Amino acid sequence: MQACHLLILCAATLLPLLDSAATGQLQAADAAPDRPNVVFILADDLGWGEVGCFGQEKIPTPNIDRLATRGIKLTRHYSGAPTCAPSRCVLMTGKHLGHAEIRGNQQAKVLIPQFTEGQHPLSKESVTLAQEFERAGYATGAFGKWGLGPIGSTGEPNRKGFDEFFGYNCQAIAHSYFPKSLWKNRVSVLLNEAPIPGHKKQPEGDVLLETYQGKKYAPQEILGAATAFIEAHRTQPFFLYLPFIEPHVAMQPPPKLLERFPKEWDDRVYRGEGGYLPHPRPRAAYAAMIHDLDDHVGQVVATLEKAGLLEKTLIVFTSDNGATHDSASEYFHVGGADPVFFNSTRGLRGYKGSIYEGGLRVPAIVAWPGTIAPGQICEAPTYFPDWFPTLCEAANIPQPEGLDGTSLLPLLTGKSPAGPLERQTPMVWVYAEYTGQVCVRLGDFKILRRGLKTRNPQPWEVYNIADDESETTNLAESRPDLITEAIKILSDQTSPNDVFPMPDCDTKVGLVPEQPTRAKKAAKADKATIP
Repeated sequence: MQACHLLILCAATLLPLLDSAATGQLQAADAAPDRPNVVFILADDLGWGEVGCFGQEKIPTPNIDRLATRGIKLTRHYSGAPTCAPSRCVLMTGKHLGHAEIRGNQQAKVLIPQFTEGQHPLSKESVTLAQEFERAGYATGAFGKWGLGPIGSTGEPNRKGFDEFFGYNCQAIAHSYFPKSLWKNRVSVLLNEAPIPGHKKQPEGDVLLETYQGKKYAPQEILGAATAFIEAHRTQPFFLYLPFIEPHVAMQPPPKLLERFPKEWDDRVYRGEGGYLPHPRPRAAYAAMIHDLDDHVGQVVATLEKAGLLEKTLIVFTSDNGATHDSASEYFHVGGADPVFFNSTRGLRGYKGSIYEGGLRVPAIVAWPGTIAPGQICEAPTYFPDWFPTLCEAANIPQPEGLDGTSLLPLLTGKSPAGPLERQTPMVWVYAEYTGQVCVRLGDFKILRRGLKTRNPQPWEVYNIADDESETTNLAESRPDLITEAIKILSDQTSPNDVFPMPDCDTKVGLVPEQPTRAKKAAKADKATIP
């Protein structure tokens, strides 16, 4: 087998951390010279059908499509959760949503008032994929959107295995592509003296592009830091995490990209009625964001090729959850997106925030020249917890105890027969937001329940995904045995979580979350998250 670097690209950013870089460099001296680099590219809110190689017909994505021809497409790949922070927690820790510490997008300040930005943090005890690579002597970098703990908390990137971080720490600030500043490790770096907020309505008057464009475009700054990281570590094995922010709204792509798409597409101006920012050509703008993402993927691959690393690299490309969901607007989804026009789910039910297929199933591609044969398709169900053991095995790094995923490496390299994976732990989702939802995947069947945090939880639903991937025929009445099995699995596979509480999955009376009292906030804040 040809030795390779492993590259995984994602929608987050990596920047230098001085106090851990020295340790990583010392460890690297003992690292095997043929160990692969790892790069993980994570798109943000990219739907299953929003790239060409997964059926998109209106938006060209030549670079992502080319990546697919070089490796394998995972056509039944599921994210860790239907929204950002919990999905990234599952990815980074290798624990499914029933065991993950972060099960929602809650802001850190809700329980820890001293943090003014950022999401609830990972604890000191949690172990991330980056920490395992750092211990193994890899240079580690993250460039993009983090969302797993404010700077100064136990969940900040530099405390979770990344020598270098550059990008957005807080998901809410990442709603703007022209923010005031980005974080370089623990230092705030000024980007725009006149930042453009990510939310504003314009009920009247002409919607002008220049009103919502700033000076420095954050995705380009992030891309530059990521490619510089590759060039600086061409002689040392590295783990590169690229959680890019495209195509998450607000829609602020470079205006020149709009001209690539037909003016006839846009028969209605978006005025911000569905949140985020207005845009005169919303469909063209959304397509431009995906086109921009594709260009960034191409530039990362080109940088690897120029550095002589492409043949030594494993690349993973995927998305954190499904396409942007609907809004109160009659015509637009959130932020002016139009997944119906673009057929973003290719007929799957649901969008971001939903545990139906459209909220969880995401495009996924793995390329590793010389190790993974080109032009393959894998239809076996796979999901985010699988990446931790897969990447550790690919880099010959010992795996920690307690992971919920299964290594995909034998399947990807053709060393095991195609077909369902033999899992020790079932595929589980326990999602504490969007009314509270649970889901279990058992073979071809998917068992789910919604509304657990409302007064009247919805009844159980059962779907045969092999025959009914659009989830139109509920088999709950004919398959009560599957519901019984799912209830037992969820009971066994759900650990208590005071920050993201959920009622029992078989409850008849849902949990209506109470507002935390000052005393309860203080008690929870004492438990973890502040070093």
